[in-house]
Amino acid sequence: MSADLHCHTKLSDGSLGIDDLIILAKKQGVNTISITDHNCQAGNIRGELIGKRHDVKVIPGVELSSTDAETGTEVDILCYLADSPARLEGLCRRNMLACKKASQFMILSAAKKYNITPELIVKCATGSTNIYICHIMRALFESGFVTSFYGDVYDDLFNKESENCIYFQAKYADTKEVIEAIHESGGIAILAHPGRYSDDFVEKMFAAGIDGLEAWCPGNTPAQSEKFAKLAKQKKLLALGGSNFHGMYNKEKISIGDYGTPDKQLDELISYKAKQKRLRKKAEQEAAAAK
Repeated sequence: MSADLHCHTKLSDGSLGIDDLIILAKKQGVNTISITDHNCQAGNIRGELIGKRHDVKVIPGVELSSTDAETGTEVDILCYLADSPARLEGLCRRNMLACKKASQFMILSAAKKYNITPELIVKCATGSTNIYICHIMRALFESGFVTSFYGDVYDDLFNKESENCIYFQAKYADTKEVIEAIHESGGIAILAHPGRYSDDFVEKMFAAGIDGLEAWCPGNTPAQSEKFAKLAKQKKLLALGGSNFHGMYNKEKISIGDYGTPDKQLDELISYKAKQKRLRKKAEQEAAAAK
């Protein structure tokens, strides 16, 4: 079974705890996962320990939020296998604070529109390091205002084209800064769900130093997945995959392993840093010989 390298837990906007996530992966026949909570690396050490008990390899990861300074576009960057994850903690804290400020606006707006309290929304986010849209929708669900997390009410509140939209865009760290921070930590930077962006924007991310694309994921059509896998190969970069699993907060019927990274591409991820080191050394030797 292919590796699922994009999974969320209760630490961010998922509904399962780390233990249950890993047990589900095991039962699904997925023997390699990555816990990629938003701007939160807290699950990695525990995940690796619990994974060993269940014979599931847990690759250290995190999904870092960013904002493209030029276009204002929100961009998610997946980071894997950071040698010095502590170097990313300052960035994570800054992003968490930006998310909290945006969430506060949305919480108060939702509480004004519906007869729910901010306290209930906070309670629905118990265990998370922040409050996300899914927690607001859960409060509405718990209060009987909706029968599902996604539908007309969700679109009314969080679709940017809706006249009643309460969505507030957080101001995260600049995308280039995030990619640089990942590389400084010794990590690998992957553009998450690239199907959300234009071809020109994806090329811009290559120029910014991205190490690869999330080719296989719910946000990409089959045609896009094939295109991104070929593009990554042409650029001699990585093509990875994952389910973007959020448990009951998934927008569609998805479980762990429904999307994933093939064995060959997983091996390329594991050996990527060593390969890049060899290429840099070779380039330095050629440059020295040319002088």
